[in-house]
Amino acid sequence: MQKPSIPKGTRDFSPDEMAKRNYIFDTIRNVFRLYGFKQIETPAMENLSTLLGKYGDEGDKLLFKILNSGDFIADISNDELLQKNSAKLTGKISEKGLRYDLTVPFARFVVQNRDKITFPFKRFQIQPVWRADRPQKGRYREFYQCDVDMIGSDSLVNEFELLQIIDEVFRRLKINVVIKLNNRKILSGIAEFIGEPQRIIDITVAIDKLDKTGFENVKNELEEKGISIDAIEKLQPVLLLKGTNAEKLLKLKDILKSSQTGIKGIEEIEKILSYTHRMPVGCNLELDLTLARGLNYYTGTIIEVKALDVEMGSITGGGRYDNLTGVFGLDGVSGVGISFGADRIYDVLNQLNLYPEKSADKTKLLFTAFGESEFDFCLPVLQKVREAGINAEIYPEPAKMKKQLSYADANKIDFVAIVGETELKNNSVSLKNMITGEQTEVKTDELIKKL
Repeated sequence: MQKPSIPKGTRDFSPDEMAKRNYIFDTIRNVFRLYGFKQIETPAMENLSTLLGKYGDEGDKLLFKILNSGDFIADISNDELLQKNSAKLTGKISEKGLRYDLTVPFARFVVQNRDKITFPFKRFQIQPVWRADRPQKGRYREFYQCDVDMIGSDSLVNEFELLQIIDEVFRRLKINVVIKLNNRKILSGIAEFIGEPQRIIDITVAIDKLDKTGFENVKNELEEKGISIDAIEKLQPVLLLKGTNAEKLLKLKDILKSSQTGIKGIEEIEKILSYTHRMPVGCNLELDLTLARGLNYYTGTIIEVKALDVEMGSITGGGRYDNLTGVFGLDGVSGVGISFGADRIYDVLNQLNLYPEKSADKTKLLFTAFGESEFDFCLPVLQKVREAGINAEIYPEPAKMKKQLSYADANKIDFVAIVGETELKNNSVSLKNMITGEQTEVKTDELIKKL
């Protein structure tokens, strides 16, 4: 018999683990709503034409493709099979793919529903995404993203509000973080400065790996892509600029003075930081010129969040994408958004043991039952307890007291309502505190107040 298993890079979650994950989702969802964002959902699969070409060559390779229904290979000739051209074959045997992120499906949603939504449109979305990546610590093939986006406004107030949302979410979750900022216009200006303005994509894909692989490996990758040694030597001191945000921006202004695009990016960062001077965010903000987030669709501000107390990749990221809806036929609509990586946040909270002691998902009260009379007595009381918003359940079959109390212990239930002959006569329950062991008789009409 085959041993049951799940695909690499995916996970099962037990009830206890789901309670922890719901704590994360609920915290994030509540902050999103606090800032006026409304929830949508999109299908798990999209047409490949929607997904391909939006994430760069590396992103396209990580898309999970879905085989067409039925005999998907019927129209493929033997010659085509022998050529072993997987890219060409994929186009004929697969029309759909699992979504890689929530931003591209959101852009598709906006264009498709442009007549039904009001701009600026503030949406949030909490759903799983899939990437055919190599599984490793903090990197999964199936994981949840919690996205929040504002589309139809190019005001930099939106970027500032996203920083506030990040700060508020991680303050509530008690995770110490640093928010890293950059701007794709600054990166374009740097590409102009080193004499390689047409190679901005190659440069950003390479330097985005700087903190993971070090400058020597980035240098080798740039050389392999045909970037000149002189350009790489000019690039290194710019990427490794030190000092405060203000000091880095001052040095950048001098370096990029001949680049209109680069200066525009500096002005945008300065404007966002000016809002934080008036309304400070609690966590650190750091201008990081190596931050590129190798996705092609960013056009302005880039945001990435790192946890300070654990070794983990970015736990939130995003930025401004002025031209994303254009590929779906709606030009001139600016958007900005961020995505919270729920699975990495979950891992961080587990490592730091930052979950609240009591879960909102947990049962608070268990009614014991020893026979039909007790069931008849308990069920109406149970209904009233639930109507009062208290999580409660009843042991579903007559059993010995020890077995029912063991069930309560195993499920970390705080209170047990015991009903026997005496309680039936007195219209009461014996309420046992499973933490202290204390037991008191409580009239049924006072039970809710007592709890």
